Amino acid sequence: MYFDDLTVGYTFDTGTRTLSEEAIIAFAREYDAQPFHIDAGAAAQSIYGGIIASGFHTLLTAFQLTLEAGVWNEASMGSPGMRDVQWLAPVRPGDTLRVHARVVASAPSSSRPDRGRTEIAYDVINQSDTVVMRYTATHILKRAPET
Repeated sequence: MYFDDLTVGYTFDTGTRTLSEEAIIAFAREYDAQPFHIDAGAAAQSIYGGIIASGFHTLLTAFQLTLEAGVWNEASMGSPGMRDVQWLAPVRPGDTLRVHARVVASAPSSSRPDRGRTEIAYDVINQSDTVVMRYTATHILKRAPET
């Protein structure tokens, strides 16, 4: 889909991904080595009561699921950023995540007629329908080629 196809109010959902304890620990060892992400004993004594995924692991899992959905991939020209990143509930080993996305703003470029900016609000949801993370990303998207 292209910029003009993704109008305000358009929604889509992704597939799912289950995060294993091994994957959570491996990610955290490399990128976020806090005790409650990598050490079962320390995590059990933490405010979380056990191992939880890094918020960055959750974010990147959501992004991967979004890419796999293939909605805007062909039109993507990158992103100038995201805002309102919120980790709302811990993601635990065995949790299955999916993403619900909603277009919240859209504007064609005033200087480059071949593209526009589309803001999409993303909710990352677990198997219990709990929103565990929320963020809004701005996507620079190509307009459909003229035929």
